[in-house]
Amino acid sequence: MNPTNVNDKLSIAGQPSPADFAGIAAAGFAAVINSRPDGEEDGQPGSAAEASSAQQAGLAYAHVPVTLKDIRESDVRAFQAALSSAEGPVLAHCKSGARALTLFVLGEVLDGRMRAGDVRAFGEAHGHNLAAADAWLAVRGAQS
Repeated sequence: MNPTNVNDKLSIAGQPSPADFAGIAAAGFAAVINSRPDGEEDGQPGSAAEASSAQQAGLAYAHVPVTLKDIRESDVRAFQAALSSAEGPVLAHCKSGARALTLFVLGEVLDGRMRAGDVRAFGEAHGHNLAAADAWLAVRGAQS
């Protein structure tokens, strides 16, 4: 697992294994946000296993499960709440990191810290195609 640094508070990554949580804590993270729905893929640890692994590693844990086509503003706000309540750096993950980054940028645009027109370039700079975020914002009439 190779996290991608988004800012001083947030890094994103693909799916960690339960054994990775001790290393996540050792790397200086204080919390993990899981954006994957349970049962999305065979062999996926699931939120209960992750919560247990996080607790054993001394990490805060939040589960904000989404699919790219079904993100609601309440999901974005739950992600923001988990991020802001963490007492240190956060590792947010999904299968690849794209949903975690999508939740972050949607909150940034909704709160006026990022322009909708900058989302694609921001995603590309962090190794992800954020076309789903663009579509979500377009449906809601977000300004570029």
